[in-house]
Amino acid sequence: MSIISSIQQSVTSSLTQIFQQPFTEKDFQVNQTKPEFEGDYTVVLFSLVKMLKQSPDSIGNTLGQHLTENNPGLFTQFNIIKGFLNLTVADDYWISILQKNHNDSCYGKKEMNGKKVMVEYSSPNTNKPLHLGHLRNNFLGWSVSEIMKANGYEVIKSAIVNDRGIHICKSMIAWQLFANGATPESTGIKGDHFVGNYYVQFNNEYKRQVDELLAAGSNKETAEKEAPIMKATQQMLLDWEAGKPEVIELWKKMNQWVYDGFDITYKRIGSNFDITYYESDTYLLGKDIVKQGLDKKVFYHKEDGSTWINLTADGLDEKLVQRKDGTSVYITQDIGLAQLKYQQYNIDQSIYVIGNEQNYHMKVLQLICQKLGMPNADGIYHLSYGMVELTSGKMKSREGTVVDADDLLDEMEDTARQHTEALGKVKDFTADELKELYRVLALGALKFYLLRVDPKKTMVFNPTESIDFHGFTGPFVQYTHARIKSILRKVNPETIWYNSSIDTTTPLLALEKELLLLLEQYGTVLQQACKEQNPSLVANYVFQLAQTFNSFYATHSVANAESDAKKHLRLKLANMTANTIKSGMQLLGIQVPERM
Repeated sequence: MSIISSIQQSVTSSLTQIFQQPFTEKDFQVNQTKPEFEGDYTVVLFSLVKMLKQSPDSIGNTLGQHLTENNPGLFTQFNIIKGFLNLTVADDYWISILQKNHNDSCYGKKEMNGKKVMVEYSSPNTNKPLHLGHLRNNFLGWSVSEIMKANGYEVIKSAIVNDRGIHICKSMIAWQLFANGATPESTGIKGDHFVGNYYVQFNNEYKRQVDELLAAGSNKETAEKEAPIMKATQQMLLDWEAGKPEVIELWKKMNQWVYDGFDITYKRIGSNFDITYYESDTYLLGKDIVKQGLDKKVFYHKEDGSTWINLTADGLDEKLVQRKDGTSVYITQDIGLAQLKYQQYNIDQSIYVIGNEQNYHMKVLQLICQKLGMPNADGIYHLSYGMVELTSGKMKSREGTVVDADDLLDEMEDTARQHTEALGKVKDFTADELKELYRVLALGALKFYLLRVDPKKTMVFNPTESIDFHGFTGPFVQYTHARIKSILRKVNPETIWYNSSIDTTTPLLALEKELLLLLEQYGTVLQQACKEQNPSLVANYVFQLAQTFNSFYATHSVANAESDAKKHLRLKLANMTANTIKSGMQLLGIQVPERM
């Protein structure tokens, strides 16, 4: 039980006893006491004034007296400041947390709760490599999955690969026209980059042909429709849908090149999936559901034979669910896949990590599933996130100016090398150890920077700022962890501090208590991050914890503490801080070095 829960229970019990009427935790608020006031936690009393017909100070004095007299192991004193009851929590409470949890690697995490969740993220297209936007998506999806696991959920990580459609055919046509049989192996180019180059070539050639037609007198609409390369691409899509063997063979070959490239990047960034769905397998799903929807009068036919749903009463609009030729649209496929996920895994919740440009689409998906009476409909949740922008604006893949994930990772590793060499503290590292350290720092910097911002917000990425060892960054937290591990390595782990009990007769100093108070909050932070699907809460917490430890360590020695009792206390405090930083960073997908 967290300290706030303990305080809420004690306050509720005391109010009920004092005033002889029932109270609940909703009748008042408990917050951490502001730094300028004495105390640890504050009970806000104003909401009780009307109910009890007493002044806040009168209520506070009566309540504070009762709490300290009846909970001596929890509260030592209180004070009233303008209607706020500030409570000081006993040192014994904080020390008991340290004694119990200082070496617990599972501290803050919950028991399994019997609920099953699927988190879908990544969703790449097989016509280009992963880019910076994909990185935010992958880091969010992976981290949310791990945070939910830490809160007791069974989690299935999934991806849907967009491996069919006109955009895939564009790369295929361009390869046929310009490759002269080249392959990733023959060129030494990573498979997803190789195919992506032909997607760019398609657009360059398409633009050239359109310009040519415009110069010959065509209007823009006709030129775009009649460009030979576009007509060839549209024919290839029809051939693919008809199962033409040579088209299917080329499609499989080029997609495999891309998958091989994706796998290298996924492994590099630590992203993984329990199941991968492919649009080529799922695009026909939902056709039976359309028929069921017509039978239930959820859907209706228009005169041309197309099938629609009217969502105007729900504040949306009419939505096409099946074309007049019987082919499905994206929403139909998504309905079918939502049903398949439920049938396969019997999930309680289905989380979609998708950019905020799809907010409307996701509202429509859930609403249609609810109207169809699908058992998983209420469990559909859109983790909507903002785009990653640079100083030059949004990324555009068609012009070949995308911020490529692999190139960015290379740049980050080089920047990590430069920063680390400038600090000059790794002279005893081998070449292999240095290479691994640069990789860990670079990925930590990238992940932390992209995850420290609330997912809903659009963000601007600054590679140089992200790797600053003194800023609000992953490397700052990583360095703090390494610093603590260095302190602990200098003390024999078999010495008495490791298993000894802590001396409770010596009062906690202000910074010792501040660090313990923050450590106690870790489980609550994990719970809130899960509830909000928001890894930035964990990122902000571990940064604050690292900052607080550095302030503590700048003031108080650990190895040369003023007494053995203080030395034992601070060693355990350092150990618990290191474990909690490591745990929190792991939930963000970030490794923490033992030394730097």
